[in-house]
Amino acid sequence: MPRSAVPDAIHDILRAALSDVPQHRQEAFALRVERWWPDLHDAVTALYPDPDDVSRRLVEGAARAFAERPDDLHRLDERRLLEPDWFQQPDMFGYACYVDRFGGTLTGLIERLDHLTDLGVTYLHLMPLLTPRPGDNDGGYAVMDYRSVREDLGTTDDLRDLATTLRNRGISPVIDLVLNHVAREHDWAVKARSGDPAFADWFLIYPDRATPDAYERTLPEVFPDFAPGSFTHEADLDGWVWTTFNEWQWDLNWANPAVLIEFADIVAYLANLGIEVVRLDAIAFLWKRLGTNCQNQPEVHAITQALRATARMAAPALLFKAEAIVGPRDLLPYLGTGQHTGRVSDIAYHNSLMVQVWSMLATGRTDLARHALSTLPPTPPGGTWVTYIRCHDDIGWAIDDGDAAAVGLSGAGHRHFLADWYSGEFPGSPAEGTVFQYNPETGDRRISGTAAALAGLGPSRRDPENAFARLFLAHAVIGAWGGIPVIWSGDELGSPGDPHWAEEAGHEDDNRWIHRPRVTDADRARRHVQGSDAQRVFDGIAHIARTRAGLPMMHAEAPVDVLDGLDDGVLGITRRHPSGTLIGLFNVTGEYRQVPSDLGPRHGVDTPREVLSGTADLGGDAWWLPPYAAWWVVGA
Repeated sequence: MPRSAVPDAIHDILRAALSDVPQHRQEAFALRVERWWPDLHDAVTALYPDPDDVSRRLVEGAARAFAERPDDLHRLDERRLLEPDWFQQPDMFGYACYVDRFGGTLTGLIERLDHLTDLGVTYLHLMPLLTPRPGDNDGGYAVMDYRSVREDLGTTDDLRDLATTLRNRGISPVIDLVLNHVAREHDWAVKARSGDPAFADWFLIYPDRATPDAYERTLPEVFPDFAPGSFTHEADLDGWVWTTFNEWQWDLNWANPAVLIEFADIVAYLANLGIEVVRLDAIAFLWKRLGTNCQNQPEVHAITQALRATARMAAPALLFKAEAIVGPRDLLPYLGTGQHTGRVSDIAYHNSLMVQVWSMLATGRTDLARHALSTLPPTPPGGTWVTYIRCHDDIGWAIDDGDAAAVGLSGAGHRHFLADWYSGEFPGSPAEGTVFQYNPETGDRRISGTAAALAGLGPSRRDPENAFARLFLAHAVIGAWGGIPVIWSGDELGSPGDPHWAEEAGHEDDNRWIHRPRVTDADRARRHVQGSDAQRVFDGIAHIARTRAGLPMMHAEAPVDVLDGLDDGVLGITRRHPSGTLIGLFNVTGEYRQVPSDLGPRHGVDTPREVLSGTADLGGDAWWLPPYAAWWVVGA
C-alpha cells in the first residue's frame, strides 16, 4: 500500500475529531497518519479478522490523544522528530529505582535528583508505580488501575510534575506498562467474574482442565516455588483462568481486539503525562499457541507494531522498550527483524550481555562470551539496547546450549557452575548471592543479589579490592557495548544488599528484595565520605558516564565487533565511527594479561591513548593489562 493511501473515511474522521485543533497541528497529525497508517494496518491485518474497523478505532483514539496533548509535549514531539537518534547518543546513561525506596514519594524523588545528575543520569526508569492490587502484588506488576498512581507515592498530577521536572533537567522518564496480565482486582476482571460476557472475553477462561492440561504439556513454570502451573481455578467462574505468573495475575486475551484498543489509549494517556519511554513488561508472553512455550510468538511483534504505530501518530516523542528476557536467538526480533524492522520496539534489554559479563568474571575466560556475542545479528537501524549488569529481577543463566557446545562446554553444566559460583557455594568464590526459585526437575537455579555482593563486596566482604575492580570492569563493558547503560538502584553505592528484606510484609517469600535496598539520605551522603565503599563505587561509575558522554564512537549506531586472536582472559571489542575507532579491552582475570601493541594500528588507531583509566602504558611491544583492567583506547 502506498504511504499516502489512507482511506478517505479516515480523513473524514480526522476532520471531525480535530475540528478544534489549530490548522498547523491538524496538518501535522494528517502527515503522521499517512506515515504510520501502513504499519498500523499491516499489523492489525495479521491479528484480527476485521482490520479496517480495528485500525479506524485506533486512529480515532490517537486523534483524541493528540488533541488533548499539552503544548510543551507537542514541542517535545517536534524536538524528537528533528533528532530521531536522541536516545542513541553517547550521553545517555540510565538509572532504575523504586520511587518509594529511593525518594519516598514522587515529590520526594524530585528533591533528590542531584544524586542522579551527579551520577550522569539522563534516563530514569521508575519501577511500577501505577495502582496495584492490595497486599502481595509482585512488586507492583499486578496492576489494578492503569490510570492512577499508588496512593502512597502521590497522584497523577505529581507524576506529571515529576516528568516535567525531569525533562527540564535533561532526564527522560520511563515507567512500566504491564501488558500480559492485570490484577484479579482490576475492574476488567471484576466484571468478568460478575458474569459480563464481554469482559470474560478479555481473559483466557476454560470450563475444565482439558485445554489447560494440553497447554501445560509445553509451558515452563515461571515461579515453580510459590506459583506452580499456569492456570488457577476461579470459584466465581467455576473455571480455570490463565495465570502465567501468580494466581492473582490474570493473563489478557490479546486475540480480542478490544484489549489492543484499550492499551493503545493507556499508552497515549501515559505519554500525555510526559512519560518518554514505556517498558513493555512481559511482552514475550502475550500470544498463546498450543504446542509451544507461548513465548516469542509472531503475533507479539504485530501487537507491538500496532501499538507503536498508533503512539507515533499521537505522541512521537514516546519510545517503546521491550522487556523480553529471552534466549539470544529470540532477542533481536524485539528490536525488529524482517517485516518488522524499524516498526516495533525502539529499545530492548541485552540480557545476553549481562549473563556473559558475570560468566566471564566467574571463569576468567572469554571464549564463550566472544562466541555468543559475536554470533548475534547486527542491531537493527534505529534500535538500541539497554545494557546492564543487574536489574530488579533475579539473574537467570540464559546460556545457550549451542553456544556452550561451540566452545567445548555443557550448557547445563555451565549454568550449574554459575549458580554455584554466585551463590557462594563453589570453593574460592567471593560471591554472596542467594538462590531464587530452584527447580529440581530442570536444575534451574536463579540468583538474587546486588552487583557488589556478586562481585565480592557483600556482607562478608570476601574480596573487596578485586570487587571494586570487577564492578568497574563490568560497568565499563556495558558502557562501551552500545545503547543505554542502566544502573540498578543501590549498585551505584556498592550496596551489599538489604539484610532485613524478609521483614517487610509481602516480601518474606521473595528473596529478590535482597537486591532492592532502600537508598536513604544517609546512604546518599556516604558517597561524599572519601575512601568509603559508596564513594569509590559512585565516583567510578560517574567517571565512566562522563568519559562515555565525550566519545562519539559510543553512539549506538556505531557497530560493535568482537575481536579474535587475543588472550582468552581478555575481551576485546571495536566501535567504528566516522570520528574514529574505539578499542575496548577488558581483562576478566586476576592476573596481568598481554595484548600486542600493534592492535591499535591494525584497527586504525595510529596514536593510541587510553581514556578511561588515564594511566595505561601504551608503549613497547605489548600492552600489559592489570588484573580486572578496563581500557577504552582511542586515537590521539
